[in-house]
Amino acid sequence: MNIIEKVKSFISSAPGEICKPGFNPAQTAVSAVTFVFDCIYRVLLEFSKLVILVIVTIVSCEVFGRLVLHKSIMWSEEVALLLMVWTAFIAMAIGVEKGLHISISLFFNRFPKIVQTIIEKINTLATIFFGGILVVYGIKLASMTMGSTLPATQWPAGTAYCMMPVGGVFIIYFALLDLFGARKYRHTSIEGKESSDKTDQQIIEEMRASTAKDAPANNGGES
Repeated sequence: MNIIEKVKSFISSAPGEICKPGFNPAQTAVSAVTFVFDCIYRVLLEFSKLVILVIVTIVSCEVFGRLVLHKSIMWSEEVALLLMVWTAFIAMAIGVEKGLHISISLFFNRFPKIVQTIIEKINTLATIFFGGILVVYGIKLASMTMGSTLPATQWPAGTAYCMMPVGGVFIIYFALLDLFGARKYRHTSIEGKESSDKTDQQIIEEMRASTAKDAPANNGGES
């Protein structure tokens, strides 16, 4: 299947993805919004893969040039650093989506369920606030530095910060889904995954709990 056929197939399946059985008009509207964001997010994921590939290629060429050819690519460090900054802000959004940011749960797990829920909501609100800062000040920083240029490539300096508001938008998007328990409206099939309300971190924690529960039984059987 070529790219044109894939696009046609995707467009034809869009109404079925948005208007799922049992959805009322309000739910269909939410599903339509998440469909747009999930489509853009899929493009962002593919773009991030390309960025990482370019970074590896540039750095590898620079190392080969210095050690073998004894020549350096004057713009390699600048471009690689710029792309790494882009990757960092994309990775922030991916971390929020998958629930993979570092957290200390030693004391959190000892709290009553209601306290854990309140703390999770506060944490989600803080994440939304952080995403808002990235959007507002990312746009300001990018616009303020567009007038200056990078020394090696002569690109506008603002290009280094253009992924800052993009990452902020998707941080807010995923945090809002968590805040209102709306992950069921996501269209993860766009990313080639089955739909699930659980984050990767929750799945990992459940696997650890299951392993810890099975361990005493196995030890008892061996003795």
